[in-house]
Amino acid sequence: MTQVGVSASRSMGGAVQRNRAKRLLRESMRAIVPSIPAGWDIILIARAPLLQAHFLDIKTAVQGLLRRAGLSKETPGDVR
Repeated sequence: MTQVGVSASRSMGGAVQRNRAKRLLRESMRAIVPSIPAGWDIILIARAPLLQAHFLDIKTAVQGLLRRAGLSKETPGDVR
């Protein structure tokens, strides 16, 4: 089973901004997790520019990072 952890530090802003950043990262991983081989523990750390980005840009970036790490074989066109 692949596990995903999401973190946002106080430097992101108040609780509302931190929670929004974590929700965006969790949702971007929702469709990708089934394509990741079992047994991986992944930690995503939110950074401030995330709050101004569009959701599709976030999802594409996360997918690209996982592909670079060799954990996902999906292409950017597969983003849904």
